[in-house]
Amino acid sequence: MSIPAEEITGLVLAGGRGSRMGGVDKGLQSHLGMPLALHALLRLQPQVGAMMVNANRNLAAYESMGVPVWPDPLADYPGPLAGLLAGLEHCDTPFLVTVPCDTPNFPEDLVARLAAALETEGADIAMAASLEDGQMRTQPVFCLLKAALLESLVAFLQAGERKVDRWTRQHRCVVVPFDDSTAFFNANTLAELQQLQHGRG
Repeated sequence: MSIPAEEITGLVLAGGRGSRMGGVDKGLQSHLGMPLALHALLRLQPQVGAMMVNANRNLAAYESMGVPVWPDPLADYPGPLAGLLAGLEHCDTPFLVTVPCDTPNFPEDLVARLAAALETEGADIAMAASLEDGQMRTQPVFCLLKAALLESLVAFLQAGERKVDRWTRQHRCVVVPFDDSTAFFNANTLAELQQLQHGRG
């Protein structure tokens, strides 16, 4: 891998409202006998040097997973960028990589491939993409970025902006295509969580 794993901190994003799942804390929903967020954490851990979780509720349950837990620094669940900000504020390595808590089967070479593309392209942000319905779609919450982007993100959020792609467009981005779209199958609803339990994704 071009960027050593110890220079990358992994962040599991589990701070959402879970509104499409009836307001439950999505990261704590059981999948194959284990909370979704723990699946994500265990899959990401071997790919990085350090780990963190971003969560806004049930912090003790997340802390029991054995890594630092940081809530959004902004109120009212403003979205994934607030979780990203929490990660960047507490990141002690030159790079941060994020994954959402509801996609337990993401690629085991995710970080290696994002890091290689970031290095090759001299980019600030590397983002995964996968084929969905015949179209290549970016997966903006699967991204590797330079920790030095903290100031840029603070300024963006202070201006009242919230959209991930609007912020990432301000920086040099590289999109990394992954062939296996099922690896990015995410459980947004209880029905999708059941699909996941039955081996889809």
